[in-house]
Amino acid sequence: MIDINQLSPEEQEKLLAELQAKQKQTAEEKRNAYEGIRKDVVTRIMERIEKGADDVKDLFDFVTGETSAFYDIMNEYGQLSRDGQMNYKITEGNYRIEVKTNNVKKFDERAEVATRRLVEFLKDWIKNSDKGTDDPMYQLAMSLISRNRQGDLDYKSISKLYAMESKFNAPEYSDIMQLFKESHCVEGTATNFYFYKKDELGVWRKIEISFNRL
Repeated sequence: MIDINQLSPEEQEKLLAELQAKQKQTAEEKRNAYEGIRKDVVTRIMERIEKGADDVKDLFDFVTGETSAFYDIMNEYGQLSRDGQMNYKITEGNYRIEVKTNNVKKFDERAEVATRRLVEFLKDWIKNSDKGTDDPMYQLAMSLISRNRQGDLDYKSISKLYAMESKFNAPEYSDIMQLFKESHCVEGTATNFYFYKKDELGVWRKIEISFNRL
């Protein structure tokens, strides 16, 4: 063991520099190892996710096509209880498919203008924010105008923007919110599919497609 008290000032300074260099190297090695593991984990997960997303999209298109075709057959053979019936179940043995269609509020072309104006407003707004793009209000507002896989705005998300009007407290923001409100006058439909399998006790168990619900 080195007794630093026996070293000259120059030798102590050299030893200190060597120790600091070694500590820096060790820290860099740990950081590089962590970043390498992070890259590997994220890359492997996202490659599977992207492939899974493509598979789910293909599955959705397949189910939509098959059920639509069978719906026409049910209608032809009088298996629907009323004209225009959109909700129905198909049961065969231990399997059941349930199709539910509901009305959803959508937006017309004015929402496109409102969205562009909101993005410009937020860009100008963060110039006066100490946190910039890290500002929670900015991030929340931007996330609420994200679109679903069909490219549509979500009615519930846009509605949450209205509650932020007093927080932004700006005439331009209020005008944009009014434009959004005027634009959601178009009704659309959303179709959901549910799948069941009867277990050994005769109970219908839902087959979950989303692993977030497992």
